[in-house]
Amino acid sequence: MTSPKHERTGPDGVGAVPYLPLSSDEEAAAAEQSIGKLVGDATQHLSTLVRAEVELAKSELVGEMKKGLKGGVYFLIALAVGLYSSYFLFLFIAEILSDWWGVRWPAFLTVFGLMLLTTAATAFLGWRKVKKLKAPERTIDSFKETAAALKPRRAAEEDNLPATRP
Repeated sequence: MTSPKHERTGPDGVGAVPYLPLSSDEEAAAAEQSIGKLVGDATQHLSTLVRAEVELAKSELVGEMKKGLKGGVYFLIALAVGLYSSYFLFLFIAEILSDWWGVRWPAFLTVFGLMLLTTAATAFLGWRKVKKLKAPERTIDSFKETAAALKPRRAAEEDNLPATRP
């Protein structure tokens, strides 16, 4: 654990982040410290440094994930607007066909039929892809091998346990 003197809080008073002091007020006392105390301090400082690096990486990743999420929301909005706009494309195609053929209902029926045909074709392709999905055999085998390897160890540990349990 880091000591409170090696933690800084944010401007709002929360979010303590560990840090390493660059210079100490007790440098004269440090010269007289024992080797064990110095090793202990070095270990504590190394631990603090590692925790600070992990905290920094976590805060950077959270910030980047928030940016990515906002970008994803904008892409979803664009997709929704694009899909709703496709309705007008189909109306436009039906109107062009009705101008060429001179009759409206066969033009709209043709566009509707093409839309249903496209829907059926893409649903069929999706069904074929989903049908090809398989179980993760290598992962299942690996879990089984790990469980089998740990069983004898657990059995041996249980045999070595005392007869009475506290």
